[in-house]
Amino acid sequence: MTSRERIRAIIARKPADRCGFWLGNPHPDTLPVYFKYFGVTTLEALQQKLGDDFRWLTPQYLATTYRHPEGKGLFDIWKYKKFLGEAGPFSQFESVKEVENYDWPDPSYLDFAEGMGILRNAGSVYRASGFWMPFFHDVMDLFGVEEFMTKMFTNPDVVHATFRRVCGFYEEANERFLSAAGDLMDGLFFGNDFGTQRDLMLGPGQLEEFVFPWFKRFTDQAHRHGYQVILHSCGSIVRIIDRLVELGVDCLHPLQARAWGMDAETLADRFGGHIAFLGGVDTQDLLVNGTPETVKAEVRRLKRLLGPHLIVSPSHEALLPNVPPQNVAAMAEAAVE
Repeated sequence: MTSRERIRAIIARKPADRCGFWLGNPHPDTLPVYFKYFGVTTLEALQQKLGDDFRWLTPQYLATTYRHPEGKGLFDIWKYKKFLGEAGPFSQFESVKEVENYDWPDPSYLDFAEGMGILRNAGSVYRASGFWMPFFHDVMDLFGVEEFMTKMFTNPDVVHATFRRVCGFYEEANERFLSAAGDLMDGLFFGNDFGTQRDLMLGPGQLEEFVFPWFKRFTDQAHRHGYQVILHSCGSIVRIIDRLVELGVDCLHPLQARAWGMDAETLADRFGGHIAFLGGVDTQDLLVNGTPETVKAEVRRLKRLLGPHLIVSPSHEALLPNVPPQNVAAMAEAAVE
């Protein structure tokens, strides 16, 4: 099987010749360390050397995708926020009109030429793409965490209006991108971290009211275009995985191994056969402090528990410089055995 055929089959929960492997997306500070160790000079060369089956392109973060005549970005939240909990520009908004009057991004400025070129030249690997759509975080950042949590109860109309504008842009942007991509891509990969180390960020009731209706629109949109749906959510989300399956998620990433209820045994027992898995190799302790031998042993254990519908990958894709390249090599070797 080609890598593309393999990952498609795994996510569709059909027979494949082996489990898949994705290196992840190493942090820019990590790449020089890995390049030196593996004797390569590009991320693509590193992925090829390790037998990586999976490529990820999100047009959202290509500088050429949004060509505003004044140089504005899609959601320029971080231009005025210094830390995660800081109040955002909507923290004092009390009316829907204030939300509507915000300077929202305009889909007419989208340009997908660079993204399509990257997908076109990807080779025989699985292509995960589409807008990353961290809409839950975008809305939370626009208010600030505390104001967002409070306003869901004190002024839900303002919160709903903000979701409509943020998600409405993403829906239109993805409609244009997915229509242009055709068979150049295989799966819509998007991310919203719903969990902490111990539980959900929001109660299931708030997720059902504010988040999941839009979530369902995005998964339906991807399936309508013929794409598989891969969701990234860090943290403990075990309480809603069955709901995510109902909402159309085909594959779950990254399986934060040390978060409550996200261990391989629990996932295999409760959800095995109902959803494919991407991730699971612990980046909080094992890949940082383990030996190549212990890493290989853990990968083999994960494959026994979560296979055959498993793509082996780190439990967070942004590998930091504290993950030794020897352990990355061990993970890759055991993954493709």
